[in-house]
Formats: sequence, C-alpha cells, structure tokens
Amino acid sequence: MEEQGEFLPLPGEDEGGHIRIASEVVSVIAGIAAMEIDGVAGMASGGLVGGLSEMLGWKNLGKGVKVEVGERECTIDLFMIVHYGVRIPQVAERVQDNVKRAVETMTGLRVRGVNIHIQGVAFPEAQREQEARAR
Repeated sequence: MEEQGEFLPLPGEDEGGHIRIASEVVSVIAGIAAMEIDGVAGMASGGLVGGLSEMLGWKNLGKGVKVEVGERECTIDLFMIVHYGVRIPQVAERVQDNVKRAVETMTGLRVRGVNIHIQGVAFPEAQREQEARAR
C-alpha cells in the first residue's frame, strides 16, 4: 500500500484503485458542522499566542480544526469561540455529535473522538460597548 501523506484512506477501497480524502477536506467538513450548532460564535485559530483568539469567517473554517489521521479513522480537535450565556457543556456535546455524524457520513471514516477546545466567549455588541465605555 502506498504512503498516505496528507490524504485519508476511504474505507471500502479495493484492488480497483485507491480513494484518498485530503485531511483539509475533513477539517472543512468538521468546521462547517461545528458552525451549524447554536451557541458557536466562530472558530479560533489553533496556535493562539498569549491567549489571544481570532474569530474566523466561513472561508477559514478549516483553520480552527486539527485532524489526526489513523489507518481508517481520525481524531478531530476543534478550537471554538462560544456566545456569552450558553451552557458550554451542552453546546460542546451537540458539536461533537454533529461533527462526528457529518464526517462519518460524508467520508466513511470512523471518528475516534472530537475534542473541543473553548478558546473564548463572544459578547453581544451592546455589552462590548458598555465595557469599552467603562474603561
């Protein structure tokens, strides 16, 4: 079998050829599935310096996702920002379920785990303005 590189093997490949899915594809699927859940404000860049996080738009969903690849399975780490006032454990559990379902359905890969890293809290615009005036 040839070396996988940055591509994931698709279960069910046979002697007729190989099907490979780029790990970046899995990252985008996971990022979109995470953003579908109420309470998620955005994705955060994975390599945070000094606790600073950067909200990333729809174009960059794969940047808040890290995928570790096994033979026919993967582990996903999501770096997220949640809305102020949400119940973080409930939001995280819904994200885990949605990401796992989306990745397994679309790629055929088994998801061993979806690890959630909450990197920040997004406040409503009115509250941000009050905090700015208070300073």
